[in-house]
Amino acid sequence: MSKIKAIRGMNDILPDQTPVWQYLEATVQRVLGAYGYSEMRMPIVEQTDLFKRSIGEVTDIVEKEMYTFDDRNGESLTLRPEGTACCVRAGEEHGLLYNQNQRFWYQGPMFRYEKPQKGRYRQFHQIGVEAFGMAGPDIDAEIILISAALWRELGMSDAVVLQLNSLGSNAARAEYREALVAYLREHYDALDEDSQRRLESNPLRILDSKDEGTRAILEQAPRLQDHLDEESRHDFEQLCSMLDEAGIRYEVNPYLVRGLDYYCKTVFEWVTDKLGAQGTVCAGGRYDGLVKQLGGKPTPAVGFAMGVERLILLLETLDVVPADVRQTFDLYLAAEHKGLQHQVILMAEQLRQAVPGLRVRTHCAGLKNIAAKARQTGAPAIALMRADEDKGHQMSLWHDGETEYDLSPDAMIEKLKALFA
Repeated sequence: MSKIKAIRGMNDILPDQTPVWQYLEATVQRVLGAYGYSEMRMPIVEQTDLFKRSIGEVTDIVEKEMYTFDDRNGESLTLRPEGTACCVRAGEEHGLLYNQNQRFWYQGPMFRYEKPQKGRYRQFHQIGVEAFGMAGPDIDAEIILISAALWRELGMSDAVVLQLNSLGSNAARAEYREALVAYLREHYDALDEDSQRRLESNPLRILDSKDEGTRAILEQAPRLQDHLDEESRHDFEQLCSMLDEAGIRYEVNPYLVRGLDYYCKTVFEWVTDKLGAQGTVCAGGRYDGLVKQLGGKPTPAVGFAMGVERLILLLETLDVVPADVRQTFDLYLAAEHKGLQHQVILMAEQLRQAVPGLRVRTHCAGLKNIAAKARQTGAPAIALMRADEDKGHQMSLWHDGETEYDLSPDAMIEKLKALFA
C-alpha cells in the first residue's frame, strides 16, 4: 500500500520551522497592537459569489485559481483566495462598518491553484491589515507606516523598497481605460497572448505585463497620472508629503495597478530583489467601493496583506532571525539512575510551577547517551538528577560552560530563577 503524501503545493510546517513563524507572528501582533489594531478571525470557506463580486470574474484568481466546490446542499463554496473580501463580509454582517472607524488585522491560510514554486504555494499564509471609515490620505500613510515599522522590527528595512501609484477615482479610471484600450488596439498584433486576452476584459492589468515586447509598447502608452481626478491627485501628493516627512523612501511606479478589481486611488507594494522572481512581500491600497459592492453602505477603506512564506524566506535569506528564536526550551532534565526516571517528570512539574515561563524538556528515553542527546537539542542548560541517601534528590547543572554539583531542589529553583525568570 502506497504512502499518502501532502497535496502538491500544500506544505507541512515542521517543528524546526515553527519557531520562526511564531517569531514573525509575535512581532506583527506587537506592532499592530501599538497602532491600535484589533484581530479578527474569519472562516476559510465562504460563498463563491463573495469573491466573484469583489475580486472580479475576469481576473486570473476567479477564472483559474480558486478552489471552488458544491457542498451537499448544492451551494457553491470557495476556499478563501484572499482575506480582504472576507473581512468586509464579516464587518458588514456584524454591523461593524457603517458610520464607524475600524482597524482590523487577521492571519491565516489562503488557497489558490497555482504552479508551486519557491515563495508561491497553493496553500499559503497571509497577514492582512484593514482600516474602514476613513477617507483621507492620513490613514493611507498610517497603513504604510505600519508596514515600515514591521520591517524595522524584523531587521529587513534595507532589503525592501516601497512602490506607490494612484489609480484615481472609478470615473477617472474608466476614462483612462478607454484611452489605454484605444492605444493598445493600434498595437494589438505586437502584444503578448495574455495581454491580448486582457485587452477587453481587464486592460489595466496589461500595465503589469512582464513580456518585454508588451512593455516596450507600454512606454508610449497614455499615462494614468494624466487622467487622475483632482481629489485623487491631491490625496496622492499629501500621502507622498507625509511619507517624506516620516523619512520613508519610495518610488512612484506608474505601472503599478494591483491584480484585484476593487482597488482605487492609492496602491502600493513593498518589493525586494533578494528572492528572485517572487519579489513582492507586501501589497495593498485603497478600496473605497468594495463595501457597497458587497451590499453595504458606501464606506472608505484601505489595507494591505503580507505573504508569510515570503517574509520568512526573506528573513532567512538575510540571516536576521535572532539566534535564540529557534531555542524552544531552557532546560534539559534527565535522571542519573533508572529508578529515578519517574521522579524526573515530577521534578520538571515542580520546576515549571516554581519558575513561571520556564521551558523544560525531560529525558524519557532510557539512560543511554544522555549527554549526547541533550547536546543535540541545543539546550542552554542541562540538569542531571541523582539520589543521595542522606540528602535526598540532588542535581547537577551545566550552563554557560560552568558546572554546579549537589544542588537541592530548592537551590536548583533559585538558580533557575536567576537564569531564566
